[in-house]
Amino acid sequence: MTADLVTEKAQAAAWFEALRDQIVTAFEGLETSHTDGPTADFAAGRFEQTATKRTADDGSDAGGGLMSVMRGGRVFEKVGVNTSTVYGQLGAAAQSAMAARGVPGMDSDPRFWASGISLVAHMQNPQVPAVHMNTRMFWTPHAWWFGGGSDLNPCLEFAEDTAHFHDTQKSHLDPHGLDLYPALKKWADEYFYIPHRNRARGVGGIFMDDRNTGDWAADFALTQDIGRAFLPAYLPLVEKRRVIPWDEADKDAQLVHRGLYAEYNLVYDRGTKFGLATGHDADAVLMSLPPMAKWY
Repeated sequence: MTADLVTEKAQAAAWFEALRDQIVTAFEGLETSHTDGPTADFAAGRFEQTATKRTADDGSDAGGGLMSVMRGGRVFEKVGVNTSTVYGQLGAAAQSAMAARGVPGMDSDPRFWASGISLVAHMQNPQVPAVHMNTRMFWTPHAWWFGGGSDLNPCLEFAEDTAHFHDTQKSHLDPHGLDLYPALKKWADEYFYIPHRNRARGVGGIFMDDRNTGDWAADFALTQDIGRAFLPAYLPLVEKRRVIPWDEADKDAQLVHRGLYAEYNLVYDRGTKFGLATGHDADAVLMSLPPMAKWY
């Protein structure tokens, strides 16, 4: 492993952790500034942080991270902002999955290193959209790449909210190439689709994976701007919608829509499958699931 690669890994991991801290601070600020809404315990509007651990098959330490979860706030019913840096050897199933995606060397050297941030927010007020965001770096002895994105998941759709979310992401991607936003939007539309329901799980966003142009600094800068786009894309929507009254019909629509989210994450989501297959903390991997959902 070269000194440059060691430095690059450290840079990536530190960035994901810094982004986590920024988002946690912003979300707690929303809770402390909100004085109406559901009669939730005001003291609940804080993140509870728990260290997570990955253990290799031989019992050795294989990295871990920090799970930050807030439950029962006035604005957020449940929100998790997790970071992790894990490493070791991929098991047979993960090796096969990586080889199928075209990752070289899986049959000869299955070592890996991965670091990233993952966020999912489920809201008290059905007028406020749920949201997902993640960015990550993955390394094997024969390849490295970045991935991630964010997508909006409203149960009650507002065209102006969708436009703001997408326009903000586009403005952060355009400096890296005017072709990127259309490509990553299309990728998100395809990735966050639920085939057995014949519909998308939300109104889309941006998504990429296996990003390796050969220029690590450029790809890392793009990944950072995907992360930087999240708060300006999402916070104005929360501020605008969180004070709008809602009724039981709205709540019912929210719970049903959450069922879509749960189905997607358990059946199709690549990150969920990878986390569980590689032995990461199951509570952290399944943090994305909503606190309550409903199926007819």
